[in-house]
Amino acid sequence: MGRSNQRTTDQVRFGVVGTNFITDWVIAGAREDGRFELTAVCSRSEETARLFAVKHNIPHTFTSLEAMAASPLIDAVYIASPNVKHAGQSILCMQRGKHVLCEKAFASNTPEVRRMIQTAQDNNVVLMEAMKPTLTPGFKAVQNALHRVGVVRQYFSCYCQYSSRYDKLKEGTVLNAFDPSLSNGAIMDIGVYTIYPMVVLFGRPTTIQASGVKLFSGVDGHGNICFTYENGLNATVLYSKIANSRLPTEIQGEDGLITLDRINIIGEATLERRNGQKENILPVIDHNEYYYEVAEFIDLIQSGRKESVNNSLENSRITMEIMDEVRRQLGVVFPADEREIGRSEDRKIGRPQDRKTVRP
Repeated sequence: MGRSNQRTTDQVRFGVVGTNFITDWVIAGAREDGRFELTAVCSRSEETARLFAVKHNIPHTFTSLEAMAASPLIDAVYIASPNVKHAGQSILCMQRGKHVLCEKAFASNTPEVRRMIQTAQDNNVVLMEAMKPTLTPGFKAVQNALHRVGVVRQYFSCYCQYSSRYDKLKEGTVLNAFDPSLSNGAIMDIGVYTIYPMVVLFGRPTTIQASGVKLFSGVDGHGNICFTYENGLNATVLYSKIANSRLPTEIQGEDGLITLDRINIIGEATLERRNGQKENILPVIDHNEYYYEVAEFIDLIQSGRKESVNNSLENSRITMEIMDEVRRQLGVVFPADEREIGRSEDRKIGRPQDRKTVRP
């Protein structure tokens, strides 16, 4: 069993994997927490690593993840590489005793998520999905106010944002955002934001019915998913990378309605009672939106707890199972899926159809 390299000091030394704009944003938020110490960056290119290190004042650079994961210089790793690399990189780091904060989508598919969770447990380290909205004060205010709307009857969420990369796709050029070999597409990038909060609030749905558009590159461009729950709750989510929408997120109860302006970045949150009385339930936001996920992750490391309550490993697994089923219904298959089927057959742990844990 592996052991964590966590020091007894108040600071947690981080290495980052991935040098894109998401990493820039996370670093900005993380540095609002005095316990965050950015120690290393890993990139395939030495030049890219060096430039990123200079940009963010990072003392150590690596071009080998194996070397960074084995290094005593870091305690934890933030992974923001393409989705297809999440599972392998997370597992490698955890096997070397590092805690892992991994960007959404957590992995390519459910079998990968299961292997990640098992590795975290085997090596006694913290593993958490970097799904930021569900850790913000705005979302926690929704959780605290949920009982005030009475019996919840409907959950509706929409996140539709036209991707500039779609223009290139229409010209015949497949960029990363629409590349199935990287386990990308609309549900992995955009749709997950509508599904994960639903799972945190209401758990696993009993039925799923998805429709959408499969693009010529092999990934989905947009989707509409309807869910049912045993308690009579219905849920609908819309997501897209090929069209825009300004529709809000709503939680409709018998006694009231909670409305959120955006599910990915909650800027407004209103509770409206059945009598028409409205109340702003959004608390004062005193930190960068990315601060909260890093603070939660550090809290877990320093408290000895292994899982977040909202961003639990179970919630991440259920969300991935849902996205697997949606992709199955839309006919979206990643090369990573075929690799996992091969692993499953080689180890005699179940045929491909065993992975369909949720059905329409």
